Amino acid sequence: MAKYVPDIKTERWVIIAPGRTKRPDESPASHAEASAKVCPFCAGNESMTPPEVYRIGPGEKDKPGWQVRVIPNLFPITDIHEVIIHSVDDMRDIEDLPADQVKRILTAYRDRYRAHEDDGQVLIFSNHGFAAGASLKHPHAQLVVIPKQINLDAVEREPVANVVKDNKYFVTYCPDFSQWPFEVWIAPKEEGGGKFGSVADSELADLAEVLQDALKRIQMAQDKGLLHSVHGQDVFVYNFYIYHSTNWFIRITPRFVHRAGFELGTGLNVNITDPTEAARVLREVI
Repeated sequence: MAKYVPDIKTERWVIIAPGRTKRPDESPASHAEASAKVCPFCAGNESMTPPEVYRIGPGEKDKPGWQVRVIPNLFPITDIHEVIIHSVDDMRDIEDLPADQVKRILTAYRDRYRAHEDDGQVLIFSNHGFAAGASLKHPHAQLVVIPKQINLDAVEREPVANVVKDNKYFVTYCPDFSQWPFEVWIAPKEEGGGKFGSVADSELADLAEVLQDALKRIQMAQDKGLLHSVHGQDVFVYNFYIYHSTNWFIRITPRFVHRAGFELGTGLNVNITDPTEAARVLREVI
């Protein structure tokens, strides 16, 4: 079980999860070994994972035919920890998949959020790329449930500013309080709303459209050399998460910089790109 340790003064918590050291590793440093292994998330290898708890697509449970598949995480951070496998494609992620597949992914996110909403605080997040914390290359997201009594040190929804794009239900923007270069938020146009589980079926296509669009814009800006990366990476690396509570939003943080001693020692983040400029670049890149 997860072990939660509080800091009395700051009301922050840490989770002690030694089992995470046993995760599989396909990072470049272990590529020779990883390349000889079979991907447990690929279709046909369902027997290599724990029994699925949810799927979109035809076929029998734990058999091929699925389009999105959800399984318990073998190396959990919290007592409830799931893996949401984005598709059968071992390489393409949200920015490159067909629009209808992105809608299926978000449907799975929403449905699994609803399934666990009464169990605690539900956080859905994705680590895209090894530098962003992924241990397997097959695109996937994760869902964790944190007990309700644990204080989560997460930023709440920021006011809309520096708009990149919008559609009927959602707006994409670079908030003035951006801690990372080219950080992008996606939020419902109606503020003061409920939790992510309240997203209606009629809104999912619009959400899929703006999420894919935002990732494509960031990737295109990187490919065209319009972004400043302090470590000169060519691979598109990012994290995103869906805010766990009311007035929800999606926060995308491209990993163009590393956090270092100043940030760790002060708790202050240095953003090398003005959010106003970031929004301008992203608006004009397409």
